[in-house]
Amino acid sequence: MSATARSSVALVTGATGAIGAATCRALVAAGHHVAVGYRTDADTAAALVAELAPHATMVPLDVTDETSVTDAVTAADALGTVDVVVNNAGATGDDLLLRLEPERFDATIATNLRGAYLVSRAALRPMLRTRHGRIINVSSIVALRGNAGQVAYGAAKAGLLGMTRSLAREVARKGVTVNAVAPGFVLSAMTSALSDERRAALVDAAPIGRAVLAEEVAHTIAHLASPDAGAITGAVIPVDGGAGI
Repeated sequence: MSATARSSVALVTGATGAIGAATCRALVAAGHHVAVGYRTDADTAAALVAELAPHATMVPLDVTDETSVTDAVTAADALGTVDVVVNNAGATGDDLLLRLEPERFDATIATNLRGAYLVSRAALRPMLRTRHGRIINVSSIVALRGNAGQVAYGAAKAGLLGMTRSLAREVARKGVTVNAVAPGFVLSAMTSALSDERRAALVDAAPIGRAVLAEEVAHTIAHLASPDAGAITGAVIPVDGGAGI
């Protein structure tokens, strides 16, 4: 599938999840062609592409594999100009520290932090050629306030904030902005594994008294990807219903 007349391409990693799919919809509505990055759920990716046709294309992408990342960015760049990257792929690996094996810790870091590094590094090259780009990292409220049982996830998402701010300083004068959003509790496949009690506690912690909608996170991402956000870089924007207050 071609990108038709649209030259602006947005690559979204982890695009089959709740936030990823909502982000794809919001970016298409804003005028981008979306490269729908997926690792294993091809059926969900295909359904999303069909919904957004002709302004979306499936792109196999395992953010933990450097070759897969390079191939995905090359495929996305062939659709037009990759000027938006949303690093949304994530994994939790939750457990108390004494029960958290090094392998699970490493896997969580590999997906949430190293994956964002690999994708940003590969996509930055075409952005620097055109001197325009938007890199948006999906972090978490856990990076800002911590959460028992999420040492690996919190470390990865906090590391993502440091990477956001440092890269923002590197590329600001080259026309590329780098920002992060920090969602609160969002109903998704990832959070569905939590107990009812835990989910209720997370909702109660937010002053708005409800879960954050994936669409609310997506609209914030779409704004950061827009021309109107050209002066926003190195920012961390909570979309958490006030839970971080």
